[in-house]
Amino acid sequence: LQQLRPLIPACLVVSEEDKTSQRYRNNKNSFWLVDPLDGTKEFIAHSDEFTVNIALIEEGHSILGVVYAPAMDYMYWGGPGLGAFRAGTDVQTIRVNQGSVHEICRVVASRNHLNTETQAFIKQLGKVDLVQAGSSLKFCRVAEGVADIYPRLAPTSEWDTAAAQAVLEGAGGMVVDLNGYPLRYGKPDVLNPPFIAARNTILLPA
Repeated sequence: LQQLRPLIPACLVVSEEDKTSQRYRNNKNSFWLVDPLDGTKEFIAHSDEFTVNIALIEEGHSILGVVYAPAMDYMYWGGPGLGAFRAGTDVQTIRVNQGSVHEICRVVASRNHLNTETQAFIKQLGKVDLVQAGSSLKFCRVAEGVADIYPRLAPTSEWDTAAAQAVLEGAGGMVVDLNGYPLRYGKPDVLNPPFIAARNTILLPA
């Protein structure tokens, strides 16, 4: 918080762990949306796949996102019109897979939240190769071209998705609800609708 506040002095910080800050979460304000620890189950299980998520929200849109995996020392960042990048041993530009749709669809799925509805959606895709990942790294797998689609039909909150949505959109992908509309932020309800994160519209249901 000490680092974020000076960047844009008029911009408030909304954090999952600070209940009093959540009154600033509305679609008329610009605000930072922070999840200090995404992937709690992975963290408790001593997996490396937990993240810190930081997003900049303007008028309901996530315009900039940073996803940092501290145990892996990987950072992803980007936003619509800004591109997307990954920093590990060096900094690389990342992009969703640009190739044709393969016979086998690479689906990234949660280890802990693969519910019946999500399983049914995956079954409709035909032949799939499951790419498992934790926390918001699931979006990043699509953004860097390792996976093609991430369906999430189980509950999530705005701070779970905002930063990674910006990264994926910067990489040329999309995060939309089941009606094809991008996820929005600062809603009256902090819960997201079911959504699909994908490299392009070809993989979305008709």
